Amino acid sequence: MIIGHGGNVYELARSLACEPKDIIDMSSNMNPMGPPPGLMQYLGAHLDAIFALPEADAKQMKSAAAEWHGISPDRLLAGNGTTQFIYTLPRILKTKRALILAPTYSDYADACRMQAAACDYIYTSADADFAPDIDALGQKIEGVDTVFICNPNNPTGRLIPAADLAPLCRRYPETVFIVDESYLPFVLNGDKDSLIHMDLENVFILSSMSKIFRIPGLRVGFIIGGKGVIQRLAAYCMPWSVNSLAQEAICYLLTQPAATNRFIESTQAFVDVEKRRFTEYFRDTPQIRFFPSETDFLLAELKDMTAERVWTEMARHRLLIRDCSNFNGLSDKFIRISLKSAVENEKAAELLRRVL
Repeated sequence: MIIGHGGNVYELARSLACEPKDIIDMSSNMNPMGPPPGLMQYLGAHLDAIFALPEADAKQMKSAAAEWHGISPDRLLAGNGTTQFIYTLPRILKTKRALILAPTYSDYADACRMQAAACDYIYTSADADFAPDIDALGQKIEGVDTVFICNPNNPTGRLIPAADLAPLCRRYPETVFIVDESYLPFVLNGDKDSLIHMDLENVFILSSMSKIFRIPGLRVGFIIGGKGVIQRLAAYCMPWSVNSLAQEAICYLLTQPAATNRFIESTQAFVDVEKRRFTEYFRDTPQIRFFPSETDFLLAELKDMTAERVWTEMARHRLLIRDCSNFNGLSDKFIRISLKSAVENEKAAELLRRVL
């Protein structure tokens, strides 16, 4: 197993001789307002679902997701988190050379390496606030069979509008684009920048339920594409890959769209306010620079200290942030902070200012 991720709350808890719940985990990009109201009570009342096998193809859950998105059920598959699809796609596609828009989530490259596929990178830069250059990206696609784009991107939080990304995908119909939209639900009016309704045969869209609903332990996500490519992918999917409680949770949430939409909209509004409030703490702090972000986390560049030093000092106070030095394309001067509750955000901002 390849593990290229950052902070581990369990490991830190062991080192501090405390419980994981005693640590404010701002290294993990989860909804600070989740899980949605009523979900825990619903799951508690349906624990007997684990006494039987789940639906082998998660058909009911797929139907709920299809109706939620307003697409045909044969355009999507359910899986054990989007990670299942990230690692499956290079094998199915027989990827030989992939292009990855970086810095980004390490699993895209790890999945390619597991299939002995070469990886090329095109990097966004701090000088441009990590805004992607679509023209430069297009120039790198020749000779590449698979492109990975996280949109909005982890760890930079930058978003490529659909008006820019969709024409690029159409321009290269022989190249497969894997577009990870797992953080798009955090973006204000983000639906307009989804590629889900484009129905392009060379595009796979990854949609995680873990982040927005704060249920990462249930491991559930979807992949969406054209009917033809999804049918091809389905032949490689294992039965019973989505557990019973995960299926119950998603059916519960997506079959009550009014309440779930209210929860998502409240999250977007909260994140928008807290991003501005958090960065305001550092307006007169030259030791750190925060970059624009469309989603629920903030990437920052340190001027005088290393990420490891700041991580260590924050961790001593039971507050876990993300040291971004192991992201391809970032140095040991970058950290990422995922927003939590207003109280926790304020505590983190005050502690970070003292550390700096």
